Amino acid sequence: MTGAVRKLSISVPPDVAERLEREPNASAYLVHAARVLMRREALDAELTHQGITVTDGGVARARAARAAVDAAWPSERYQAVRDRVRRAADEEPPAASAA
Repeated sequence: MTGAVRKLSISVPPDVAERLEREPNASAYLVHAARVLMRREALDAELTHQGITVTDGGVARARAARAAVDAAWPSERYQAVRDRVRRAADEEPPAASAA
């Protein structure tokens, strides 16, 4: 982490505490997790703004489609795509350009 930071004291359930204790840098781990959730919340807000409603049925259909791809693709191809997506997810989103 770089830049300004604030120190927080948090309480977590035992299973979460055990997981954090295995991390060499629990703060970085939590920052990453929080930012992933913040990006998901931003996506949810944008979808709502665009009039797109995510439903349980839609999620189920998307999961089924993904399962079909998982079954059809060779494991090497799937792993290559998974690696690319993970690298992209770890990167900060690009700054919005002024229009």
